[in-house]
Amino acid sequence: MAKIKAFKALRPKMELADKIAELPYDVVSLPEVIEIAGKNPYNFYHITRSEMDLPSGTDPYSEAVYLKGKDTLNQFVKNGYLVRDAKPMLYLYSQVMNGRMQTGIVACASIDDYMKGLIKKHELTREEKELDRTRHTDIVNANTGPVFLFYRDNNADRKALIEQAMKIEPAYDITASDGIRHIVRVIEDGALVDKLVKSFENDELYIADGHHRAASGVRVGNMRREKNKSFTGDEEFNSFLSVIFPHSQLMILSYNRVVKDLNGMSKDDFIKRISADFTVTKSGVKVPEKVNTFSMYIGGQWYTLTPSFTISSDPIESLDVTIIQKKILAPLLGIEDPRKDKRIDFVGGIRGTAELEKIVDSGDFAVAFSMYPTEIEQLMNVSDAGMIMPPKSTWFEPKLRDGLLIHELD
Repeated sequence: MAKIKAFKALRPKMELADKIAELPYDVVSLPEVIEIAGKNPYNFYHITRSEMDLPSGTDPYSEAVYLKGKDTLNQFVKNGYLVRDAKPMLYLYSQVMNGRMQTGIVACASIDDYMKGLIKKHELTREEKELDRTRHTDIVNANTGPVFLFYRDNNADRKALIEQAMKIEPAYDITASDGIRHIVRVIEDGALVDKLVKSFENDELYIADGHHRAASGVRVGNMRREKNKSFTGDEEFNSFLSVIFPHSQLMILSYNRVVKDLNGMSKDDFIKRISADFTVTKSGVKVPEKVNTFSMYIGGQWYTLTPSFTISSDPIESLDVTIIQKKILAPLLGIEDPRKDKRIDFVGGIRGTAELEKIVDSGDFAVAFSMYPTEIEQLMNVSDAGMIMPPKSTWFEPKLRDGLLIHELD
């Protein structure tokens, strides 16, 4: 059912790949962007965060920013920093973090599959972020970064095809400053490309990360269809750049919570209130050992919280992020909307429990909750049911690098 296609990638000159490739545009602040890319004229933030090259105080959503990104991309091509492949191909993108490898197929996914629900989402998008990437994609005329997709890993034939492609000599093999290795292989064999494309005909795809990129890619495609009423469906704007991984290789890290105060309660009163729904044990355990249990850091101590109620079988209600929201954050701490409430913050599991201790011990926050990671099967169950996960439910690592492969829209 899913339709993927080969494309002519715009990609770095081999010796510049490590200087161009960069983390996604939305995981760093402007000061961090300037620090990272300010002395590197090849860095991809000059395209995805081009406000860095405009006067201080420039509105990051102004047309000047998007036009600057377009000009810089064109200049990268003119200077030979980025080179366009001569024919449509597929690519393999492998990442290695702490000895663990995940390998995805880089291809273009169909905007029609997204609109039909064959590409399944699990998050809501924010209008301003979606509009930002829509304007960037449209004006720059390219998907400058991929959407992180995955599929159920149950196709033995596809697995064999990927193993065959893994024998190709890498075009790029770089290790980023965070120690994560990024390897790209180019699949030039037309027969192998056709077999890989065909292998997805009976699949549905899931978005792991990049909901705003996917939504903006679809918006741009529909905008261009409106301007080109005689479109055939084969134009490049009918698809968006993706890296598609098998679900069995992916790792979701926890998305932990920290809260500034106890909503007027003392530590002892708070623990007493929690004990109405949980068995609270002073355990010293910093990371929950299984789903539906929680570790809490408060007053310099780690506690284990074990539900004393029956866990729902509903895909959303059974999630740890739902349980903690409905049993603790909302009723006890008064945090009704974690998206907007300034009293709560979220800490990606990549930063570890030492970061939670540091935040609470600083006195700026009163309590931290160390979460068990959402499982990939839970995410698929939610997506299959057409539901939306609560905010800050998943944290995927490693992050895909922008700038290694670019998809031009015409």
